[in-house]
Amino acid sequence: MTSKTNYKQTEIGEIPQTWELVELRDVLSEKGYIRGPFGSALRRPELKSEGIPVYEQQHAIYGVRDFRYYIDEEKFEELKRFQVKVNDLIISCSGTLGKVSIITDEDPKGIISQALLALRPDTEKILPDYLKYFFTSRYGFTSITSRSTGSVQVNIANRQIIELIKLALPSIHEQQIIILILSSLDDKIELNRKMNNTLEEIGKALFKQWFVDFEFPDENGRPYKSSGGKMVNSELGEIPEGWEAGHFGNVVENFDSKRIPLSNREREKRKGDFRYYGATGVMDHVNDFIFDGIYLLVGEDGTVITNKETAVTQYVWGKFWVNNHAHVLKGKNGFSTEVLKLFLEVTNIAPYITGAVQPKLNQNNLNSIPVVLPKKEILAEFSGLIDLLFSKYRQTHDEIERLTSIRDSLLPRLMSGKLRVRDYEN
Repeated sequence: MTSKTNYKQTEIGEIPQTWELVELRDVLSEKGYIRGPFGSALRRPELKSEGIPVYEQQHAIYGVRDFRYYIDEEKFEELKRFQVKVNDLIISCSGTLGKVSIITDEDPKGIISQALLALRPDTEKILPDYLKYFFTSRYGFTSITSRSTGSVQVNIANRQIIELIKLALPSIHEQQIIILILSSLDDKIELNRKMNNTLEEIGKALFKQWFVDFEFPDENGRPYKSSGGKMVNSELGEIPEGWEAGHFGNVVENFDSKRIPLSNREREKRKGDFRYYGATGVMDHVNDFIFDGIYLLVGEDGTVITNKETAVTQYVWGKFWVNNHAHVLKGKNGFSTEVLKLFLEVTNIAPYITGAVQPKLNQNNLNSIPVVLPKKEILAEFSGLIDLLFSKYRQTHDEIERLTSIRDSLLPRLMSGKLRVRDYEN
């Protein structure tokens, strides 16, 4: 690849001489702009628990395909003009605006909700993945969000405005090359994410086997409980002989008092290389840090305790700040931070959450959660297994971040023609 080429000046800046400047409407099929049905056309009583799925905001925002609502065949026929088809782009239209996902041949037949826009590309002019990468780029994303309206609930602008969005368009063959470069990175990122999801599931299954079902290996390598291992009564029910009943506070070190929350203005001033975590994910980066090592962040208030049966946890490492919406924890007394994570992900925390309007998991309640304390040698053996698993998890996650950084660096340069495959030099 090279950045050497001939350019021409356009309304959106310099683009390669051989590229076209087009409007969005120029690259859509006939009737290829489809806004979801008005609320009156699809009322809540008409939604079913099974049938033909309704695509919602989260399907564009997160790319997931878990459905909450369905319609029957009769309603589908009535709303058939809102049906998604293979290669359609679905775009979130309200609140979290401008997130894009592509409908593939693996996605089920369905219709879009009021909160989605479907774009149907003319594939003789533009490839669906190229259009997706356009809207993923900073310029493409801003092209939608800057045209949004509404002070309380932001909504996408009307069709006449969105269809006038301008984009640089190379030949189909060059689009294919750009897609190949970017999708190869995306495919590896997605593969790594799936690998880490699998590692987490393995960890939870092992934890449950050892510390919930008490089927850890006995001295002969056989499952302890089902092989006749001695069980004794405790306040937590039957547990293996030599084990004890305790509480979460016995095995956790809490660093909440060392958090230094930053206001939005302070965070803006201190942007830098180190992550600034919120309750559910990375909020920003700041130059200074207070934590360095491996920690567990646990959602503290109702903004993150969306599932009242398990805690929302983040497994983090390196140097970082944390705001005041998460507990900052490390393991102690033989319990590693990784073991704490697995414990919280298989434990029902519902009885320890307070507040009807704003649910909260405070430090005292967190520390009071009952924990079975195994023999030290059993805990050490399990920790050895889990350490290997989470070492691979961290390695894979770091690779995801590196690949994401490379992709994000290449994306705007490829989409603007500032970086081109050598065959396309002029």
